[in-house]
Amino acid sequence: MIKYILFFWIFGSFMSANTLPHAKLQASGGVVDMVLDKEKLYSATNASCVDIFDMKTKNLTSKIEVEKISDFMGDIIDSKVYSVDVLHEKVLLLSQAEKGFSRVHIHMPKGMELLIGASEKQAISKAKFLDENTILLALLGNELISYDIKNKKQNWKIQVSQSKFSSFALNEIKSEVVVADESGDLKLYKTSNGSLIKTFKGQNLDNVFQVAYKNGLIATAGQDRRVVIYNAKSGDAYYKIASFLVYSVALSPSAKVVAHSNGENNNVTLFDTTTKVEIGTFTGNKMTISNILFLSENEFLVSSDDNKINLYKIK
Repeated sequence: MIKYILFFWIFGSFMSANTLPHAKLQASGGVVDMVLDKEKLYSATNASCVDIFDMKTKNLTSKIEVEKISDFMGDIIDSKVYSVDVLHEKVLLLSQAEKGFSRVHIHMPKGMELLIGASEKQAISKAKFLDENTILLALLGNELISYDIKNKKQNWKIQVSQSKFSSFALNEIKSEVVVADESGDLKLYKTSNGSLIKTFKGQNLDNVFQVAYKNGLIATAGQDRRVVIYNAKSGDAYYKIASFLVYSVALSPSAKVVAHSNGENNNVTLFDTTTKVEIGTFTGNKMTISNILFLSENEFLVSSDDNKINLYKIK
């Protein structure tokens, strides 16, 4: 009996140690988006900048700053950087402009270029690269646009639905995009021409805050407390119930593991996507989780409205 008690005490201590952050990165402000490129982490913040971290040293090495803006009272305030992406030496920044509009910049070694300004009166929610000369834009009104950078024109534009846009995720080769909105339904499109491939419905009953797409699997973070796993090819699906609204979700590179926010204490729970068995719950986030990003099968980052980015090790 004593041996069993000792075993469970040691096992419990081991699990507790592994649920805490392995390291912390200090951001300039609340983190809105994150992307990893060649050992560098690009962190979009609400403090008018993108922080760039060296993931070998975990140190902040540089920043890309956007101009602050005037609010409706005329006061100068920080511009929230809504999303960031990296392709080769180009960094794509979507940020808050004046009068409720958005702006898109591309930062290159030679400097910053304004691609879409406030004068175009666009309410863009997310922007990501498709290739060297094409970006994918999602508007608040749930329109999806393929945009030609060189010629500054639209390749195609579609209306996903009449519901408010929430999130999109590209597959690894950026040939497909899955779009989530407040209806709970998901739509999968070809990025080459905007044609609809498939609709996924009936699993999330309310707004999907975030969506992830890796290795043929799709995962959702739902307002209905559901984390849904879809097989993109077959359409087969199942869901697991969290203890609170699920704000963020991510899949490991192989899609064998899903991570999602869970509970009012801003924890992150992991489970195996095949067996559905829970791997563990990871703690230490002080504010509402904004993003989860896997660095490998065994490491992941968690950002929040706080200015700390927590690094966790699974093993």
